[in-house]
Amino acid sequence: MTYHVAIDIGASSGRVILANKIDGLELREIHRFKNGFVEADGHDRWDIDQLVDNVLIGLEKVKQSGVNTCTIGIDTWAVDYCLLDKNGNLLAQPIAYRDARTQGAMEQVFQHISKETIYQKTGIQFLNFNTLYQLFVEDRSLLEKTDKILMIPDYIAYRLTGKMTGEVTNWSTTQFMNLETRTFDKELLEVIGIETGKFPDLIEAGGFIGRLEVDGYDLPEAQVIAVGTHDTASAVVGVPATSENWAYISSGTWSLIGIESKQPIANQDSYLANYTNEWGAYQTYRFLKNITGMWCVQEIARLTDYRYSFKEMAEQAALVEPFQQEIDLNDDRFTNPENMIEEIKEACREIGQKVPESIGELVMAVYSNLAKAYGRELKQVEALTGQTIDCLHIVGGGSNISLLNQLTANVIGKEVIAGPGEATAIGNILVQMITTGEFENLQEARQWLAETSEFETFIPQL
Repeated sequence: MTYHVAIDIGASSGRVILANKIDGLELREIHRFKNGFVEADGHDRWDIDQLVDNVLIGLEKVKQSGVNTCTIGIDTWAVDYCLLDKNGNLLAQPIAYRDARTQGAMEQVFQHISKETIYQKTGIQFLNFNTLYQLFVEDRSLLEKTDKILMIPDYIAYRLTGKMTGEVTNWSTTQFMNLETRTFDKELLEVIGIETGKFPDLIEAGGFIGRLEVDGYDLPEAQVIAVGTHDTASAVVGVPATSENWAYISSGTWSLIGIESKQPIANQDSYLANYTNEWGAYQTYRFLKNITGMWCVQEIARLTDYRYSFKEMAEQAALVEPFQQEIDLNDDRFTNPENMIEEIKEACREIGQKVPESIGELVMAVYSNLAKAYGRELKQVEALTGQTIDCLHIVGGGSNISLLNQLTANVIGKEVIAGPGEATAIGNILVQMITTGEFENLQEARQWLAETSEFETFIPQL
């Protein structure tokens, strides 16, 4: 029996998941651990050493479960990075993308190179936390000591194998990868004052990184495979799509809505709509818009001391009439406010709308406006691509929220297929299975996933 391990780390938690293919894909969570940024040295930072330690603890548990050989794939969030010295040691804990240091950084970069030129080169959506702007404002004294810059999943792979590589699905989110040459854009690197030698050799999803070699731990024999290391890239691989004209929402802290394309779509219309062309697995492109997702609800839960589970919050929201407020949840004011609940209330007061007070009212206000945002963006996708979307696949944690799925189906007037909730881990594992020859290609893997899994379908209630 062939075993595969998905190391799947998000902004709030990480998991080590063991999988094997029997009649369907059997997933077993071996180890779960918390993640989150904390303020240190004047910045919001990730504790990357804690993440690596927990990955190794999880891999020890894999061995203890009786698995002696396996493959391993790693996916995390995008845009953040680690700075390493000439000995391969970490120079500082990586700064989180929600840190305030990049406020105004885009405008400073545009003084050196036009916004239009950046988009023509990269086809990437403008977000103030893209790696391009993070590196532009990075501590110059640290950069002088830096020998290599690795994205978060590449750094974890390096700690497991001793090999430094740069998997392209994550590196494409930096906004300094050239769409035409599919490598680092030298003009953009000149703007931020960094030479290409500081970056690792690039590797495509599906390639081998190296053997698992870590001293001091009882680990299985394993090969680390470059999966779609950007969690959205893995999530899109895990979409069980069998129709021709389908769209997806990878629903988690963020909502990423778009299509899988064989060619990038980088023109004046997509530029004005701020759509991105992130690179996908197997020479595809994720033509999508990155908009807010469950972040607001996660913050509401945190600010109420997790008194209610997310399921209970949705149940209370279901008792509230939808669409009573019109809130732009993608406004910068909701990126990382001091108090999300008060920020939502104040946004309603400012324009004379009903102020949500209870948990149910607050959550319904968020869900209603998420559904509206999904509807707007799906129409935009159709306009930009010239396609008529037949159905919308919602995958990731947000696919478990039946209330939001139904609101979305009602707004878009199309069928919504929800699940799998574990699309990121599944996509991670499917790439490993394709690499090891268990599937011939992505199409075969998706067809098998669709045939062996159960999903929930939502029909518009107009």
